[in-house]
Amino acid sequence: MAAERITSRANPLMTHIRRLSASRSYRRETGEFLGDGVKLLAEAARWGAALTAVVYTAGTALPDLPAAVRLVEVPEDLMASVSPMQAPQGALFLARIPDLQGPPALTGRRYLALEGVQDPGNVGSILRTADAFAAGGLLLLPGCADLYNPKTVRASMGALFRLPAWECSLPRLSALAAAADLPLVGAALRQDTADVRAAALDRGVFLIGSEGRGLSREALERCAATVRIPMTDRCESLNAAAAAAVVLWEGYRQL
Repeated sequence: MAAERITSRANPLMTHIRRLSASRSYRRETGEFLGDGVKLLAEAARWGAALTAVVYTAGTALPDLPAAVRLVEVPEDLMASVSPMQAPQGALFLARIPDLQGPPALTGRRYLALEGVQDPGNVGSILRTADAFAAGGLLLLPGCADLYNPKTVRASMGALFRLPAWECSLPRLSALAAAADLPLVGAALRQDTADVRAAALDRGVFLIGSEGRGLSREALERCAATVRIPMTDRCESLNAAAAAAVVLWEGYRQL
């Protein structure tokens, strides 16, 4: 398909891209999200993301793309005005948001669930870690950053296109785990909390809360077990991404 050329900042597509970058509600309303960079575009194409448009500057080497994808060439100053990055990497892309409703069943052995993790970079990094350590998917409870915030997409380093991820209420998560006979295991302190190095983590749904608040009381009450990560006395806690990495690695080591 031949590429279009757009030079106006007022073009409807350029306006659409800016709004996708800035607004979660607009992303949900339109069912599209924005990603940036040639490497991330290549991952999206490789793993079958529903690409709708690619915007690029002259001289950018694009990966193989489906024939139906809209190709748009823009000058560098226009790319700089619409890219969510301070230093654009030559291309950005639009794709359809998949169905985020929780799965009908949990068919894997290990899942990660987040509650109240509001930093999109953390959510993206956690998704990447979950993919690296063979989790069956990521479930976001209310209060988390948008999976399709451009910062989340970028921080996932392509894991967003490889690993299933959903939004889910706590009661629904609890029901899914029970139906799959998977224990809910929270990273939190409780009277029966076990050292993460001694806990059985080869199966389960692992819950991680925000660094500031941890898991809610309701989430803790639903946990069959909790684990703690040992650290020096002068450190109070790890951030959510680091805690998720430790828990997931311990489970992966036990497989």
